[in-house]
Amino acid sequence: MAKFVIAPHMRLHEWVAEEKGYFRAEGLDYEFQDQLTSVDAKYHDLGDKVGAYQTFEKGRTCDVSGACHWTVNMAAAAGHGKLYAQVYSVSPCGIFVAPDSPIKRPEDLAGVPISVGYQSGSHYSTIEALDEFLKPDQIKLSFADGLLFRRLERLYDREVPAVSVFSGPYYFLESLGFRKIVDTSFMMAMMVNENADMEDVKKYFAALRRAQVDIDLHTYKYTHYYKKEMPRRFHAEMDVRRFGPGERLVFEPYTKEMYEATQKWVLDRGIFSDDGNPIVRPYDASVIAAAAE
Repeated sequence: MAKFVIAPHMRLHEWVAEEKGYFRAEGLDYEFQDQLTSVDAKYHDLGDKVGAYQTFEKGRTCDVSGACHWTVNMAAAAGHGKLYAQVYSVSPCGIFVAPDSPIKRPEDLAGVPISVGYQSGSHYSTIEALDEFLKPDQIKLSFADGLLFRRLERLYDREVPAVSVFSGPYYFLESLGFRKIVDTSFMMAMMVNENADMEDVKKYFAALRRAQVDIDLHTYKYTHYYKKEMPRRFHAEMDVRRFGPGERLVFEPYTKEMYEATQKWVLDRGIFSDDGNPIVRPYDASVIAAAAE
């Protein structure tokens, strides 16, 4: 039988579960696959309008992976995997500017290009947060700077005026004195390969649940794992003692009401207007729910 392939997603849980032996204790034969990790942030410069949704559309080669719930929802509805509906997570995220930036308030972001990942959590959450402060035509997004670490690098080098980052990069910029203009924390969901062994999927999430308890109890024993996925150029400046727990798993269902309301929000904002409505499957056909376990 093939090994269960896991893709860490800039959170601590998989690393803690491996350290503690929880995957093995659950009887999971597994291996990690590099999805985010890179020694060079330029690895994540994927070009304009290529983001998390496109990686699902292309086909991820792991058995389970994570992304923002908007993306996982729409990708599952389009037939690119199944949303695991028994758990979601919440990740800290924010829009940051340089310490000496004239931008002080969310209203100052009117017309300012904010680097986000296309059809990724930073894309959706930036719109949702700035809806509270700006009119839609005042929100200007830039998709030219690739995925998470590339955006981090470009703000660090003062090449862009504002970026949206989450988890480790969020804590890193905060620790260096970069200014958070608005919090954009958002929900993530888990995508499962439709060919994955569901018994292995249950073992995987059982191990993560145990890891969540360890992170809750003793966060600072594990923040060194952020270096596992951050580009090496930043390691010397990373004081992980100042970092927080990051993404937190919530073992509650991702319901049909959540599924349908999220799709309406995305479509109402025209985020897929260039490609048409990708939804071809209803909730029951797009998720792995309790009845299937």
